[in-house]
Amino acid sequence: MADSLPALVIEPEQAANASIIWLHGLGADGHDFESIVPHLALKDGCNARFIFPHAPSIPISMNQGYVMPAWFDVQALDGGGRNINSQQLLVSSLAVHKLIDMEIEKGINSERIILVGFSQGGAVNYQAGLTYDKPLAGLLSLSSFFPTAEEVIPHPANQKLPILVCHGTEDNVLDITLAEKSLAALKALGYQPKYLTYPMAHSVCPQQITDISSWLNAQL
Repeated sequence: MADSLPALVIEPEQAANASIIWLHGLGADGHDFESIVPHLALKDGCNARFIFPHAPSIPISMNQGYVMPAWFDVQALDGGGRNINSQQLLVSSLAVHKLIDMEIEKGINSERIILVGFSQGGAVNYQAGLTYDKPLAGLLSLSSFFPTAEEVIPHPANQKLPILVCHGTEDNVLDITLAEKSLAALKALGYQPKYLTYPMAHSVCPQQITDISSWLNAQL
């Protein structure tokens, strides 16, 4: 992977005083959630820079080796979300750490940086957020899973990280049981995640955008 991930960056109108790093899912790119930004209605004074990184394109075993943007290879979708290339996930997690470092170098306090991830992106961010060595503002998991739950060693700096888990009750790509397993794993690690469900498939819905907006404003 390159020194730093290529990314779509959306700057606020005033000088940035917060950063939101938002990872897309399998087969998508950084533009996937670009259109959501105007709907997030961040409060006055919260001038967030949005960073939407693009994953590298790699062969995906589950899709007969077809090359597509991905944070890690998936051999199969099973109940535990375990059939993945965990080494690639760890490399992607370190790339997210580098993006956080770059925001801190630009003058953003780590406690004003939020990680958001959809599907595969959320799986990477569980690892990246819990193991980062400076306190972050929050971790938002959208329709995702936590494949490194049994191996992750959280950094003490993020032992009180605010976490919101959102999932669709009709998700036929990553079953809602994966969200429930993620919650159980987070609680076992000492976290107190908030959990919201929606009558939707593997996607995002209007009510969820409203809830995400409220949560982001509460953290920032």
